[in-house]
Amino acid sequence: MAKRNQRDDSNPYWISFSDLMSGLLVVFILAAVALIIEVTESAQKIESDILAAERARHDILFEIRDRLIKHNIEVLVADNETVLRIPEETLSFDSDSFTLPASESAQLSIRLIGQVLYEAITSPFDSRSEDKRLRFELLDTVFIEGHTDSQPSTRVKGNWGLSTYRAISLWEFWEDSLMVDPPFSELKNSSDRRLFSVSGYAATRRANEEEITPDDRRENRRIDIRITVKRPRSKEMEKYLSR
Repeated sequence: MAKRNQRDDSNPYWISFSDLMSGLLVVFILAAVALIIEVTESAQKIESDILAAERARHDILFEIRDRLIKHNIEVLVADNETVLRIPEETLSFDSDSFTLPASESAQLSIRLIGQVLYEAITSPFDSRSEDKRLRFELLDTVFIEGHTDSQPSTRVKGNWGLSTYRAISLWEFWEDSLMVDPPFSELKNSSDRRLFSVSGYAATRRANEEEITPDDRRENRRIDIRITVKRPRSKEMEKYLSR
């Protein structure tokens, strides 16, 4: 045993190699720990951003609904809390027409819906913290969507055209009549793209699939304000998943 120890002491190469391997192992462990911390922080940031965007949308929708209820204006929060629904009882178009109702009370209600929507999306995300973002900076798009029942329209492009032009009519009314700064058309999301968009779905996305009674069809004639939230970009997700 003494001879073996003597041979080891006389050959320092094995000691240096052992120290080198130990050092490399320490470096590897430190690098792994640093990578784990970085990945964890990235995952936490992505999750935090998603939760913040979902919270912003939730606050916008329910704040609008609650404020309009005080003015006896009915709107609904629908589609898994992603849509503000304006039913026909609140905004009713004449049959086969996309012209907004001309009555003073209807015009007042439509204007108030737009005003409350604008104020809700441009409010601070969290006025109690140091987060200075406005709510719309956490959104991707606000869609003004027109919908019809399944009864055919005689207009050009049928119900597709009718639903689209009804949504456009509402958008143009808000853009022209609301004295807000910046106007709806100039609001942009965090990707520097226009926040608002307009679309028409005819009867392809019915709130009530079975149209048996006039009330069934009435539920499908509506305007939806659909809010989509900001999501991590694909490059950000690829960078995170590749680690």
